[in-house]
Amino acid sequence: MAEGPVRTGTGHGPGTDGPETGAPGFGTRLAWLLDHRGLSATELAGRAGSAADEVRAVLAGERPGEASLRRLAPALGLHAVDLFVLAGATVPDDLAPLDTAAAQPASRIVMDAVHLPPAGRHELLRFVRSLPQEDRRSRFAPEQPAPLADGPGGRLIRMFRYRNLNWSGLAHALAVVTPTYLSAPTYGVIGAGGKELTPRLVTDFAALLGIDARELALLTGVVLPETPQPAAPEAVDAAALLWEVRRLSAAQARNVAGLANSMRAEPRSEYRVNLPGR
Repeated sequence: MAEGPVRTGTGHGPGTDGPETGAPGFGTRLAWLLDHRGLSATELAGRAGSAADEVRAVLAGERPGEASLRRLAPALGLHAVDLFVLAGATVPDDLAPLDTAAAQPASRIVMDAVHLPPAGRHELLRFVRSLPQEDRRSRFAPEQPAPLADGPGGRLIRMFRYRNLNWSGLAHALAVVTPTYLSAPTYGVIGAGGKELTPRLVTDFAALLGIDARELALLTGVVLPETPQPAAPEAVDAAALLWEVRRLSAAQARNVAGLANSMRAEPRSEYRVNLPGR
């Protein structure tokens, strides 16, 4: 398999991410992940119920189809929507959030939840999971103030879009669960490929995405100079909440946001920016 990640870049054609020749494609990045886990193509194929030749073809640069990505995601322990985005594939409607109008309450839920004690966060998560699944009434079509590049930055910002976080929601959520404090438009620049993905950004994005930072670095081609600290417990719970809330309607999400705020010991105006000790 391929050895070690390289710096981020963009390119076109089989096995590449954009215009920069030699930029790592999805197959290469997936091979790095398998190397990191000590997993062979045959073992992954067995877990996914796929043919070993099919997995080898993906590792060699062949673009995976929808059925292949759906099988590979659980075998890799990843959400299917994340694997579709990382592979640069079109996300099927059934994997998208239920309601784009739930974006604003989604970020508010995270911002209030991190101020709760562990028992409160877990109670809130149980409540969200207990809510009934409503029918999808429209296709997921989030507002796109600017186009997203077909590269590492664009893919990570797109992963947050599929968690119902726009630039503003991402800026607020990251500011309370990680040391990263950037303006909302800066995330647009990152998504457009105009700002390099730094190790710090990848590590903090990973915390809110609920993905191991080392593995997200491999899947984006960003070198981490040192092993990152584990995500704070508040960030772990925030990531779980953010994932579960994506299946809610806007009305359900607003109710959860009201509950999260009511559970706080201090008023919402007293947001703590950055978690203690992070």
